[in-house]
Amino acid sequence: CFRMFYDHVTIEVVAGAGGNGCVSFRRETFVPRGGPDGGDGGKGGDIIVEASSRLSTLVDLHYQRLYKAQRGAHGRGKSCRGRNGKDVVILVPPGSVITDTADGRVLAELLADGEREIVARGGRGGLGNERFKSSRNRAPRTAKPGAPGNARKLEITLRLIADVGLVGEPNSGKSTLLSVVSAAHPEIADYPFTT
Repeated sequence: CFRMFYDHVTIEVVAGAGGNGCVSFRRETFVPRGGPDGGDGGKGGDIIVEASSRLSTLVDLHYQRLYKAQRGAHGRGKSCRGRNGKDVVILVPPGSVITDTADGRVLAELLADGEREIVARGGRGGLGNERFKSSRNRAPRTAKPGAPGNARKLEITLRLIADVGLVGEPNSGKSTLLSVVSAAHPEIADYPFTT
């Protein structure tokens, strides 16, 4: 099976938003003043990039350009906290450099197998009304919504180390030799520093 070799790709990642906090009150038969019991929302899922030695090209990222993590579940009554969103792990070959296209900043350079970097963090879960109770406010009816997750456009470049290099004087036949022994098509001309 023939696969194209890709060493440069641009993808979009969206981390999960946090779940909303809940407004709820205890309703039990023999508890006249039950008070608030709204739980917090869960944290949104992160986007993680991990180096894997099983890969040698960025071909999988070429076909899937958008990665979204799961949002956190909303809080519920009875002090039930929402479940955290699942993280999304993007596998890349070792030697990959991840750059944020917005400002050109290098976020990570993954060289060894198993190295990981969080490139987009999930949003924090919102607070339920149980967190706002106090001696003055015994029945708070406020809860906070979850924070949105980070969204980024990333440029991933695979750095390659050549197995063989040709060194020699200008016009000594390096490009001609390369075109004869491989399928490469370098520019060949009679002036120095052509390629």
